[in-house]
Amino acid sequence: MLERIRIVLIGTSHPGNIGGVARAMHNMGLADLALVAPRCEVITQDSISRASGADHLLHQATVHPTLEDAVADCTLAVGASARSRTLPWPMISPRELAERLPSECQPQNARVALVFGREDSGLTNAELQRCHAHVHIPTNADFSSLNLAAAVQVIAYECRMAWLSQEGTASTAQEEGDDALATHVELERYFEHLERALIAIEFHDPAQPRQLMARLRRLYLRARPEKMEMNILRGILSATEKAADQRQP
Repeated sequence: MLERIRIVLIGTSHPGNIGGVARAMHNMGLADLALVAPRCEVITQDSISRASGADHLLHQATVHPTLEDAVADCTLAVGASARSRTLPWPMISPRELAERLPSECQPQNARVALVFGREDSGLTNAELQRCHAHVHIPTNADFSSLNLAAAVQVIAYECRMAWLSQEGTASTAQEEGDDALATHVELERYFEHLERALIAIEFHDPAQPRQLMARLRRLYLRARPEKMEMNILRGILSATEKAADQRQP
């Protein structure tokens, strides 16, 4: 289970924080670290020092230009957020997240991304809307700001506890088939196709979006569609576009 969990850091500005995250991950048995557009050097004396023996995670970390690239193969993406949003998204606690992980990590193609934002501003609304759910650490309301590595440590600890609770319990991974969950990249392709189709039938006006696509994104991410269901939905969109073309003079 732990091998299928990826820690994703977006726009990290201090190498020491990346090193601290590597240490927190290694403490809890996580090893998949992805960095999205880091704003600092990754391998420095400071990051290696803060890693305290976990610097091998720094050397094997993958670097990506965008969040979409970092989570393209993931079947579940959860964004860490401490702020309330104008458009509410499913919000869970670290423990609730951990309770979901054994079943989430069971399918053969399963990959879970835990996404953390910038030290100074966190995740943007657009980045959070690319996550199935948001995880919130219930800190003291009068002093809620957490160091990046500390936030990763809290959630990684809950992941490990969930894994330990499953130790010794035999479980058979599902074979990838019709019931395999759609990956992030497949969902993103669907959202692009959906928007094109809605524009073609004049249901969606990009000049006056009214949060339509954000609300539809929230709906489908909450539904957790399977690969076969995605194929059906894409087929419906293609038929819709064809019918719209035929109606045009």
